[in-house]
Amino acid sequence: MAVDILCMGEPMLEFNQLPPDAQGRVLYLQGHGGDTSNAAIAAARQGVRTGYITVIGEDAAGDSFMTLWQSEGVDTSTVIRTAEAPTGVYFVTHDAKGHHFTFYRTGSAASRITPRDVPEAAIARARILYASGISQAISTSAADAVFHAIAVARQHGVKVAYDTNLRLRLWPVARARAIIEAAIAQSDMAFPSREDAQAMTGLSDPDAIADHYLRLGCPLVAVKCGAEGALLATAGGLRARAPAHRVEAVDATGAGDTFSGAFLARIVLGDPPEAALRYANAAAALSTTGYGAVAPIPREAEVRALLRS
Repeated sequence: MAVDILCMGEPMLEFNQLPPDAQGRVLYLQGHGGDTSNAAIAAARQGVRTGYITVIGEDAAGDSFMTLWQSEGVDTSTVIRTAEAPTGVYFVTHDAKGHHFTFYRTGSAASRITPRDVPEAAIARARILYASGISQAISTSAADAVFHAIAVARQHGVKVAYDTNLRLRLWPVARARAIIEAAIAQSDMAFPSREDAQAMTGLSDPDAIADHYLRLGCPLVAVKCGAEGALLATAGGLRARAPAHRVEAVDATGAGDTFSGAFLARIVLGDPPEAALRYANAAAALSTTGYGAVAPIPREAEVRALLRS
């Protein structure tokens, strides 16, 4: 099946810390995560056809993801199953400084993907290929696989979108900067967060960050600024800002992924970039109102209601 948005990366089973119960016990909510998987689901919930490129284990976690994607309408024809490596797992904890991640992904099935595993025909039929810094950080072979996927997309006129999603536990900042900037230079849309960009470039002003990535040759940059909203900039001179929405946020896990998936969905559905920015910014805000990366991802009616409020 041809899809509108084909996402590539690593899904991970999630255990998200909940507030202590009446007996003071710390409980964890099992869910699903992985940045590009979250984005695929976010896009699917906005009404576009999405698919996923990855390798997962022939294990209970892998089975859980197959069930999730099928229930969300995410095409799994480009998902490879293997008995030789497990599906990754991570834990989310919360404190006054925000949310923190503990990953168990070394040697995971997704990290073993190679350029030979890239589904070239499926990419050629898609409208957008989406990947991230994490998609490339998990291993050298994964980095090469994403670059090969990007090359296939460009060869067939498929748009490329890329989210920085910097994880310094996975690679040193110099290597991250080199690979991420090389990927963005070949992309049509880039979604850096201000925090990521500051770590890699030293820049903190959203306009300066946008200018930096535009100079690499990417024609559209949306800078995610968390509680301060988002900035859109294009090579044609467009600058648009989306202010933050007031919501009762409890867990920001996956908010940036929701932004990216919702933005791409609205582009596929024909919105101009500035309208897609406002929509994605509202969707990301709503995704912080529940626990876990996937469960709080909103659908269009919820996003429209927030935009009207």
